[in-house]
Amino acid sequence: MLDLRARAYALAALVFVLDRVTKIVVEAKVSSMDTIRVIPGFFDIVHSQNRGVAFGMFNESTSEWRTTLLIVLSLAAVVFIGAMLWRPAKLDTRSLWGLSLVLAGAAGNVFDRILYGHVTDFLELYVGNYHWPTFNVADSAIVVGSGLLLLDLLRSKRQATHVS
Repeated sequence: MLDLRARAYALAALVFVLDRVTKIVVEAKVSSMDTIRVIPGFFDIVHSQNRGVAFGMFNESTSEWRTTLLIVLSLAAVVFIGAMLWRPAKLDTRSLWGLSLVLAGAAGNVFDRILYGHVTDFLELYVGNYHWPTFNVADSAIVVGSGLLLLDLLRSKRQATHVS
C-alpha cells in the first residue's frame, strides 16, 4: 500500500492528467464558435482562452508583465504546496486531500500558461441570464481543494471553541 505522501502526490498527478486530457480534447474538437449543450439551461461545453486568473479576472489586462507574474506566482504556489505535502503526517485528512487538489489545479493551469501563455477553459454553468465564468478541471480542483481546507479550518476552530 502506498504511503500517505505517495497517495497525495498520486491524486495530484491524476487530476493534473485529467485536466490535460480534457483540455486537449476540447482544443481539438470544440471551436471557439461551438457550444455543446450538456444540460440545457444549466451546463454547456465551450472553448475559451483565459489569459488572466481564475474566472477570467485580469483577462483583459494589457500589461506585458501579466503572464510572467502569473507564472511566477503560480510556480511559487506549486513549490510551496508541494513542500507542505512532503510531510503529510503534519496534516489532517481534509488538509492533505485539499492541498493535493490545489496542487493539481495550480500545476495544470501554470503548465498551460508556460507553454501557451493562456489557459483553456470549457465548462460553463448558468441559470437563466446568470452565467458563471467559464472554468476547467484545474479550476474545479482548486475550488474543491480550497473548500476542503476551509472545512478543516472551520472544524478546527469549532473544536477549539468547544474545548475552551
